[in-house]
Amino acid sequence: MNNKIFKAGTFQFDVKPGDIESNLAKVIEGLHILGDSDVNIAVLPEMWSCGFDNNRLIDHAKQTPFIIDTLSITASRYNMIIAGSLPEASGKNIFNTIYVIDTNGDIAGYYRKIHLFPLTEEDRYFSAGNRAVVCNTSICPMGLMICYDLRFPELCRSITLKGALVVIISAQWPLGRIRHWDILSQARAIENQIFIIATNRCGKEKGIEFGGHSQIISPTGEILSMAEQGECASATEINLYKIKEFRDKIPCLKDN
Repeated sequence: MNNKIFKAGTFQFDVKPGDIESNLAKVIEGLHILGDSDVNIAVLPEMWSCGFDNNRLIDHAKQTPFIIDTLSITASRYNMIIAGSLPEASGKNIFNTIYVIDTNGDIAGYYRKIHLFPLTEEDRYFSAGNRAVVCNTSICPMGLMICYDLRFPELCRSITLKGALVVIISAQWPLGRIRHWDILSQARAIENQIFIIATNRCGKEKGIEFGGHSQIISPTGEILSMAEQGECASATEINLYKIKEFRDKIPCLKDN
């Protein structure tokens, strides 16, 4: 463990489809709020730069390097890790990719979403990733997941076994299934004895209302921080000593 006690934050907002300028301005505003509160890691929603504006994904993905450069400046300014999902172009493929920018502004790691959500035809517009990822950061090893991945416990277990102490989740999860979001996020934390930092979007799009409920969860399933449905920046302290304490008491990973 590198930094055993640190402050984590989430920033949820209403992502505007295709409007990179507006979304980036909103995110910088939220990151300033968290940075001014001495937050050490900030997690953003899924596809926060452009939403699922699927017919223009190639154009949006071309802006991702610029967006990462912009976030790198903010990360360095506040000595803060920033993570969130963006469209990534690689050859002829577009991936839904979560990037982790470390406190020095460098990319610590990235993860391409493995489980694409068929109900919204995500699999028609994106290519699927094929690798579970744990990235080493200046705080601790962090595992990465995106939205629908939350329904697949084997992915979270695999990144836990790879050494993740914190799992970051970016999402666009609807209000109609927000109970699943709450329960599954807590379950992943409890069964793997890890911290979860999960950021969902809020607002409405094409008749769908998104549920917010961005949350930070302890290895025992305690909700350390919970946002409601509207735009919200929230933060709490994470104490990594709690992982060892709980794993020593109930050694379910050793009994795996």
